[in-house]
Amino acid sequence: MSKDAVNTAVAASRTDAAQVPADAGDAGYSKDLKARHVNMIAIGGAIGTGLFLGAGGRLHNAGPALAIAYLVCGVFAFFVVRALGELVLYRPSSGSFVSYAREFLGEKGAYVAGWMYFLNWSTTGIADITAIALYTHYWSLFTDIPQWVLALIALAVVLAVNLISVKIFGEMEFWFAIIKVATLVGFMFVGIFLLATQHEVGGTTPGVSVIADNGGVFPHGVMPVVLVMQGVIFAYAALELVGVAAGETAEPEKVVPRAVNSIMWRVGLFYVGSVVLLALLLPGSVYSADESPFVTVLSKIGVPAAGDVMNLVVLTAAMSSLNSGLYSTGRILRSMAMAGSAPKFTARMNRSQVPYGGILLTCAVCVLGVGLNYLMPSQAFEIVLNVASLGIISTWVIIMVCHLIFVRRAKAGLLERPSFRLPGSPVTEIATVVFLLACLGMMWNDPEVGRKTLLLIPVIAAMLVTGWYAVRRRVNRTEDQELSELTK
Repeated sequence: MSKDAVNTAVAASRTDAAQVPADAGDAGYSKDLKARHVNMIAIGGAIGTGLFLGAGGRLHNAGPALAIAYLVCGVFAFFVVRALGELVLYRPSSGSFVSYAREFLGEKGAYVAGWMYFLNWSTTGIADITAIALYTHYWSLFTDIPQWVLALIALAVVLAVNLISVKIFGEMEFWFAIIKVATLVGFMFVGIFLLATQHEVGGTTPGVSVIADNGGVFPHGVMPVVLVMQGVIFAYAALELVGVAAGETAEPEKVVPRAVNSIMWRVGLFYVGSVVLLALLLPGSVYSADESPFVTVLSKIGVPAAGDVMNLVVLTAAMSSLNSGLYSTGRILRSMAMAGSAPKFTARMNRSQVPYGGILLTCAVCVLGVGLNYLMPSQAFEIVLNVASLGIISTWVIIMVCHLIFVRRAKAGLLERPSFRLPGSPVTEIATVVFLLACLGMMWNDPEVGRKTLLLIPVIAAMLVTGWYAVRRRVNRTEDQELSELTK
């Protein structure tokens, strides 16, 4: 049976989307996530180690123009999450963009979307447990503990939290986000005070002169700013979590628009504002990839224990990312399993309505990451981070393509768009896809890491094709069963 036939039957039989899930993978979830949880999940997705730690090396390479890179990438990230928000209001689903890919691109599209997202989060999970182990080694108390042991402990703790209930996950993300926001707000107050009082920072008087006297906004030219875009895009990864979380909240039509709309000003305030402040306080050459830029500033003015405090915050950010990765892949894999394109056990749920099968599969990959920490502790983080970037770019491209088809069908009168819409369609979607693919192409200019990452694309493509031929019969059987049930 064709997927179009199934979609037509689903559309014809759907009388109440809230009562009859359009995606079999949506059944069985609790609705325990509150508005504050979803709002903070949105914040947590927008603020992470990409800012707290990654901004230092990027400031060193790109200079003050990094703020422009964050702004440009932030605008496109907002377009992606706004498009996803519109799809969520059309039909909330814990399968999120995988469920929408199934509806608008067919089972092959859902298969690619799901497994590329799994690739993103499973490798990001390895990066997170590696980062947690590295940050923990900062304190002398943990120096003698092997990196792989700390990574395993972190994975076990976050796994336990995820398996208890979605409410516990929401609470954990809520407080993780509170810590991150409070830290940023505190630093911004300190930075503004230093600017206003012209207090010296490491022998430098803060102000516009710091930028002007050190090569201007583009001290190394435009190309370093262009090359840094790919890393900046990764800093915004996890914004799409809002779409997954919407499937487990009681009132998505109220919660999602607020969460999505607030992302834009948060990006402007926290990312762009923080980078501008950092550039006004110290020359870009002073910052480095080995230290959080916030620690660099605070240590220059003699703040006691600045390194300890910020290390705790970046540790929190990494734990938050790992927590989110297990949560989202569990839901995505369950949606895929119910359609036949993921292992059957990933569809299983425990008594707390948590899809533990998918979570355990992601953990299994992360355990391989523990092995990577054992074999190559110095290279583990860099290896997996670049593989993850392929996953997030492909996910965002798929979201925008799904939205394009969604809008086209709405214009044809086949479905109705909600009042909460992505502005400027179809130009917005096309521009975003072009930008994301350009960021991917720019990785070729980095022969050390980026080029090697791009050479993995044919390998990943071959694995996806092989996997599809392995599951397509099961997928077709599931489609036939779906259609027969809908037409009874």
